[in-house]
Amino acid sequence: MTTRPPLVREAAEEGAARHADALRLLVGERHVLVGPDLPGRYTQDLWGSDRVGVAGVVVRPGTAEEVAMVLRYCHAHGQPVVVQGGMTGLVSGGVPGAGEVVLSTERLTELGAVDPVAGTVTAGAGVTLADLQQHAAPHGLTVPIDLASKDSATIGGCVATNAGGVNVVGYGMTRRHVRSLQVVLADGTLLDLSTDLVKDNAGYDLKQLFIGSEGTLGVVTAATLALHPAPQGRTGAFCAVADVDGALKVLGTLRERMPGSLTSFEVIWADAYAVLEGTGVRLPLPQGHPLYILAECETSRPDDADVFVACLEELSDTLADTAVATSPADLKAFWRARERIPGEVLRMQPLFGFDVSVPAGSLAASLEEMRAELRRQWPGVRLLVFGHLGDDNVHIAVATGEKTRERKTDVEHIVYRTVSSCGGSISAEHGVGFEKREYLGYTRSAGEIELMRTLKTALDPGGILGRGRVLPWTADGDDGTGGTGLTGGNGGNNGGSGNGGAAR
Repeated sequence: MTTRPPLVREAAEEGAARHADALRLLVGERHVLVGPDLPGRYTQDLWGSDRVGVAGVVVRPGTAEEVAMVLRYCHAHGQPVVVQGGMTGLVSGGVPGAGEVVLSTERLTELGAVDPVAGTVTAGAGVTLADLQQHAAPHGLTVPIDLASKDSATIGGCVATNAGGVNVVGYGMTRRHVRSLQVVLADGTLLDLSTDLVKDNAGYDLKQLFIGSEGTLGVVTAATLALHPAPQGRTGAFCAVADVDGALKVLGTLRERMPGSLTSFEVIWADAYAVLEGTGVRLPLPQGHPLYILAECETSRPDDADVFVACLEELSDTLADTAVATSPADLKAFWRARERIPGEVLRMQPLFGFDVSVPAGSLAASLEEMRAELRRQWPGVRLLVFGHLGDDNVHIAVATGEKTRERKTDVEHIVYRTVSSCGGSISAEHGVGFEKREYLGYTRSAGEIELMRTLKTALDPGGILGRGRVLPWTADGDDGTGGTGLTGGNGGNNGGSGNGGAAR
C-alpha cells in the first residue's frame, strides 16, 4: 500500500488546501470539501487497489461552466487536478496523489429528453449508467453498455475509460455509442465536439481523442449516446465444456446460426467457479468441469429461442452439461452466479488481479505459459480466470501463496510479458492509470507512446490533468505528482521507453 511520510503528506495537503477559498467562490461553499477525513470514496478505487490517495481538497462543480472556471483557475496556478467519476476502476486512475485537487463530476447529473426518432439521449458526466438505462426504458430503448457496477459507474467514467462490460460481443465498447461530447480542456476551454448526427465527416473526429483518455486530456462533462431498441426478450444457457477449443466452437456456432443476437459470452475456469461453493449462490451446474460458459442471446424474432435450443442440441458432442434458462428468473440466477465471482475472488488476499485482452485462439497456450512461468517461482500458485471470451477479454487473479505483496512487480512482468508475446493487451477495459503505466511498452510501440506524449503536451502543456497517469511525469513520486515534464515509459516488449526528457 502506497504511503508517504506524515510531514510530506501534510505539506502536500496544505498545498492543495490553499486554493480552497478561491474554489468556493467558483462553485459555492457547500461544494468544496477540505479535510484529512473526507469519505473513502474520494481516496480509493471501488475494488480497493494498493494505492490509497490523499484527498486534501474535493471540488464538486455543478455545471460545465463551473468545471471550466475550476480548470481555468488551476491551470493559471499550476495546480494538479485529478478527475473522478464513480471510482469503479481497477488502475487507480482517479485515486488522488498528495497535492492534487480532486474534481468530482458527481453533481453533473442533468439528463436530457430521450429523442426516440434519432435514438439518442444526452447525459451529464455524473449520471450513473443504471439511471440512464432507467431513463431510456419507458421509450422502449436501451443503452447497451452493461457493467456489474452500473449503479455506481458514471457516464463520464464510461467515456473516459471506453468501458466494456458483458455486452461487448453484441454491441461493442462505449466508443461505438458516443455521438458527441462536451469537454473542458485543461486551460478551461469548453468545447462541444461533433454533433449527434450519424454521418459527420467534417474534418477530424476530435471526440475520439477523449474517449479512453482517462481524464488526462480533458474533462468530459456530458455525452450524447446512441440508444438501441430494447430486446423483446432474452434467453441463455449455462454450459460446461472440456477446454477453450470447445468454448470457441460453441461461440462460433451461436454467431453463425444467430447472427446479431448473441449479446454475451462469458467463460469461467474451474478454479474461479469453485469460489462460489458455500456462498449461498445457486450453482447453475455442479462443480468439477474444466470450463463453464454463460451465453445470452436476444430473442427479438419469434423463433429465436427455438433456434438457440437447437444450436445447443447440435453441440451435444461438445457440451458436457447444459442448463437452459426457461424463464427470466433462471437467467437472472445464471448472472447472479457470474457476477458474484469477482467479489469472492477478492477475498483471497493477497491477490494480484489483471484485466487483459488475449486473442481467443492463443488464450489456452498463453495461460499455460503464464502458469508454468509463475510456478517456477511459486510452486503453489493459483490462477483464477474468468471473463468475456467473445471479445478476447479475460480477468486473471493470481494467488502466489505468499503472505505479502512485496513481489507484485515480479508477478506483473510475467503476466504482461506473456500477454504481449501473443499479441494481447495489458488493458482490456479499465485503462492504464497508475497501476499499468510502467508496462505500457508491452502493448504500445515507442512511436505510439511518443505520439501520446505529443497529444498530452499539446492539450495540457502544464500537465495539470491526471499527472503521472498513463504516461510518467518527471520527478514522479509514488503519487505521480510533481516535476516539470513528461518522460518515456517502461520499455516492455516493444521498446517503448521513448526519448526521455521533458516534453514541454
